[in-house]
Amino acid sequence: QAQLVESGGGLVQAGGSLRLSCAASGRTFSNYAMGWFRQVPGKERAFVAAISWSGGLTYYADSVKGRFTISRDNAKNTVYLQMNTLKSEDTAVYYCVAGLNGVVVRTWSGVQYWGKGTRVTVSS
Repeated sequence: QAQLVESGGGLVQAGGSLRLSCAASGRTFSNYAMGWFRQVPGKERAFVAAISWSGGLTYYADSVKGRFTISRDNAKNTVYLQMNTLKSEDTAVYYCVAGLNGVVVRTWSGVQYWGKGTRVTVSS
């Protein structure tokens, strides 16, 4: 019954920005760490960013540090991913995830909830 629904994906030119949103429903996720993974066809899902339940700790893959920012609004049961200075290699399906803490949510085996994904395409 718990569900994560992503939105905000689309087509953007290299150098542009997008903000992804993940709305949680079915339960309160305020005590869960949350994050984002992404996947290119034919490749494994890769960690992108994570945030602790309190919002006090954030984690980023090296490939997106300085360009992406994860945040959350527990009152709205929503997590965001602000993506700036987008590159062609950022093209992927982005998945919202939730887990028990900020450590395990950075690994696919530690994720308890997955969204269905939203597609981001960056044109060069």
